[in-house]
Order: sequence, then C-alpha cells, then structure tokens
Amino acid sequence: MPRWAIVRADGEAEAFRYNIHKEVEGTEAQALAVMLRLIDTCAEAFTEAGRRRQRRRVFRVSERSYVVRVENRRSNHEVHFTLAELIADTHDDDFPSSASGSTKGP
Repeated sequence: MPRWAIVRADGEAEAFRYNIHKEVEGTEAQALAVMLRLIDTCAEAFTEAGRRRQRRRVFRVSERSYVVRVENRRSNHEVHFTLAELIADTHDDDFPSSASGSTKGP
C-alpha cells in the first residue's frame, strides 16, 4: 500500500520551516482527503462569541499542493501543504534504498 507524507511549510520569506506534519498509508485519494481535512481546520480562530475574527483563504497550487493564507488586522500568515509519496526507505524491504532505485550507497 502506498505511503504518503503531508509536508507543512510555514514562516515568512526565507524563514520558511518544512516538516512532515503527518504520515498516511493508503491510496492517493485517501491521503489527499486527510490533507484537505487538515487544511480545512488550519489556523481557525474564533472569538469567545464564536465568530471568526480573521480571514482564511485556501489556494490550490497543484493537485497535491495548497497554500493557506490567514489574514487579520495586524498580520498575515501563510502555510503551504504538500502531499508527497514515499519512494525510498533504507529500512523497508518494500522500497528501494534510494530515489534513483539503486540499492547501493551514494
């Protein structure tokens, strides 16, 4: 079964930080559904009365990549989500050891 990583990048300008937010096993459609649910809840903020106090917009960059922009009165914040397929793993016999498919070291 394919394995996927939901990669999250957030920050400002050159200070973006990338990390694997979540790993998912399943079809591409299943992994994409998990990522879209994460995107839908990203950066939600509510007042005590339950009203939204900021604007949140979602931009599709590609079928596997989305940017969430949160805007409020004083600042803007962007988060970039990308769905990545696992293609190499040195500790799993189901995958090659390198991205080129080689089992030899570099």
